[in-house]
Formats: sequence, C-alpha cells, structure tokens
Amino acid sequence: MNTVALPTALAEIVDDFQAVTEPERLQLLLEFSRELPELPERLKDHPELMEQVVECQSPLFLTIETEKSDGGAADSVRLFFKAPPEAPTTRGFAGVLHEGLDGLSPAEILAVPDDMPELLGLTRAITPLRMRGMTAMLGRIKRKVAALPQHS
Repeated sequence: MNTVALPTALAEIVDDFQAVTEPERLQLLLEFSRELPELPERLKDHPELMEQVVECQSPLFLTIETEKSDGGAADSVRLFFKAPPEAPTTRGFAGVLHEGLDGLSPAEILAVPDDMPELLGLTRAITPLRMRGMTAMLGRIKRKVAALPQHS
C-alpha cells in the first residue's frame, strides 16, 4: 500500500503493521496499547477538558493542545488520550495515533487520509465496530485541529 501521503512517523508505523502477519499485527497493537503515555497532571482530574469519542466501544477521551512560536499560528499539535487498560484495542489505536501524529503541524495532521486506519491491515482481525472507533478518533482529532484559529 502507498504510505507516501502519510507523515514519516505514521508511515513507519503503517509499514511495521504491513510487514507482519495478521496475528502479529494484533500483538503490535497491544504493544502500542502499553506505550500510550499517561495523561499529564493538569488533565488527569479534569475530564471536562477532554472530549469522549462515543463511536469507540470502550470509553476513550481525547484532547489536543497546540504549541506556538512567535505568538502566531500553531506550529505543532500535542495529543492526549485517556483509555482504560482493560480496553487494549482502543488503547492500541490511541497509541498508534499518538506516536504517529503527536507533535506534527496542523497541516500535516489535516493531510492524513481519513481511511488511514485501514492501512494497518487489521480489518479482518478486528470487528468493523472497533475499526469505526479508530476512524472516529482520527476524525475527531482532525476536526479539533481544523477548528484551531489560524490553522492553515
């Protein structure tokens, strides 16, 4: 599959998934689940600062923050996810998106194809409902980025 349109880190993750068999892809997803960073203290006790992705089967919350230079438009987007440890698939998807998108510019995130989750090759190993959850996570991130002031 063509990963040329993807940001480098995300393209490398997709390549990793495509290089292994389906059972190994599930193991790789579990590794991403374990690597999802904890929320910073300022977000841990403030669920109102995060938005739930209701399309996910497990409770998943996310938010974005931006880093700016020279007081202008956002230079980079930071992603934060909250997903329960007993939801490894959802956490794994969040881990993939965190590792692949965190720190990118708004334009880079907005350029990620909406069907990117399908590039991971998990459509046979994971239920369509779970795949919709990942697509919804990406869509929510892109919608929040698009709503940023001066995102272009």
